[in-house]
Amino acid sequence: MKLHLTAFNLSVAFAVLACSQAIAQSEKRDVTIVLAETVDVVEPCMAARQDVGRVLSENVNEMLVEFDYTNGGLKPRLATEWKQISPETWEFKLRPGVKWHDGSEFTAKDVQFTVERNKNKKLSCEVGGKYFGGTQFKFESPDPHTIRITTNPPQPILPLLMSIMPVESAAATPAGEFTRKPIGTGPYVFDRFDVGQSIVLKRNPDYWGDKPQVEQAKYLFRSDSAVAAAMVDAGEADIVPAVSVQDATNKEADFAYPNSETTSLRIDTRVAPLNDRRIREAMNLAIDRQGMLGTLFPEQAKIATQLVVPTTLGYNADIKPWPYDPEKAKKLIEEAKADGVPVDKEIRIIGRNGQYPNATEAMEAIMAMLQEVGLNVKLDMYDVSVWNNYFVAPFVADAGPTLTQSQHDNATGDPVFTAYVKYASDGSHSMVRDPAVDTLIAQATEVTGDERTKLWKELFVKVNDEIIADIPMFHMVGFTRVSPKLDFKPTIAANSELQLAQIRFK
Repeated sequence: MKLHLTAFNLSVAFAVLACSQAIAQSEKRDVTIVLAETVDVVEPCMAARQDVGRVLSENVNEMLVEFDYTNGGLKPRLATEWKQISPETWEFKLRPGVKWHDGSEFTAKDVQFTVERNKNKKLSCEVGGKYFGGTQFKFESPDPHTIRITTNPPQPILPLLMSIMPVESAAATPAGEFTRKPIGTGPYVFDRFDVGQSIVLKRNPDYWGDKPQVEQAKYLFRSDSAVAAAMVDAGEADIVPAVSVQDATNKEADFAYPNSETTSLRIDTRVAPLNDRRIREAMNLAIDRQGMLGTLFPEQAKIATQLVVPTTLGYNADIKPWPYDPEKAKKLIEEAKADGVPVDKEIRIIGRNGQYPNATEAMEAIMAMLQEVGLNVKLDMYDVSVWNNYFVAPFVADAGPTLTQSQHDNATGDPVFTAYVKYASDGSHSMVRDPAVDTLIAQATEVTGDERTKLWKELFVKVNDEIIADIPMFHMVGFTRVSPKLDFKPTIAANSELQLAQIRFK
């Protein structure tokens, strides 16, 4: 009888233990996020690259100013207030008591270090190159928690610009090379990076702000959208930020959102035969954009005429979409050939694996359309680390004529985030060399109000109708799959950041 009771008690004890473990497991506040591209760098100055931003921005490294993607406008983050004290100078008051993850104090010297590091051409930082390439900076710090930033040319929207630059520690970040373990001030500490496999962030117990619910986030990389979506259904993952249209079939778990991405192909206007405007026009006429909607691209996407979305200041509604006219395209190519343009020269499409859902299939379709009108086009698909060498200056030498697959995100409403990097002679993504374009960009950057709107509209006519610098494709719509255990709905921000602190558990 005694042995029987002991066995009974042990069985009860094991049952209680198993139950308590199950409860503990169910209460664990961890999430797994599946990204379409393998994150190969964890450098905050590369956060303009989509999946790098989704991991780091406002999670590990915070901005001075936060853009409110839900309500619009700006709100304090590492800066508590700001004011313009002259046309060239803004003053930012920094939040006191903020600590870096290594325990050191956040001060004005970190802000200056971050801007100067982003401007270091040897680093090729995408944040600095995309958004600050044409601006020179000077700094003054009357005290450790005040910084005055003077810009040339004047930047009337400098606080908005500071909402896209993750601040880095001057003491803990290497000045001349990418970091492998970023130190931030954010609600999450960078814990582990298994290259090519996963990234792990853990909640910062000493965070200056509110304590978020998510304790740990693990990021996995799966290029197959269907596989990633199925992981959520199987309970193996919690969020897939980018699900392809054909896989967004779960009405309870899939959320559509109007994102700020515009897909296109950048044309190398410097090299024959692409340096002939007739060839650039012919390529745009050869693309059946309407036929790609609802198949390779979401039905809800909009045909683009320029690289900014219609809600952006200076968007030019007078620019009309390119019609699908393959016969006219063939005639333009024949005219160019008769004038000695080497139209038979091989043109390479430089594609990026997983850049958006159906990225490869879309480039294959475009290649076939361009071949159909008589151009000699080949497709090369690369992972982001190789593709980046073609897309960001200094470009691959002697690459020949190229069309580079692109997806551009401008969620904050002003073309300053687009114009310089894409079209200025010194822009890090630009293959346009036109003094009139440079002048328009410089003029628009310095002014405000109606004059700013007018000049941006003029610029978009210049680069899209006159020069034809791109093959614009679509203003995109995104789909995100979310686990039913989470209270989270994506916004336009999901293209460039995924704040773990905004995730709640049901």
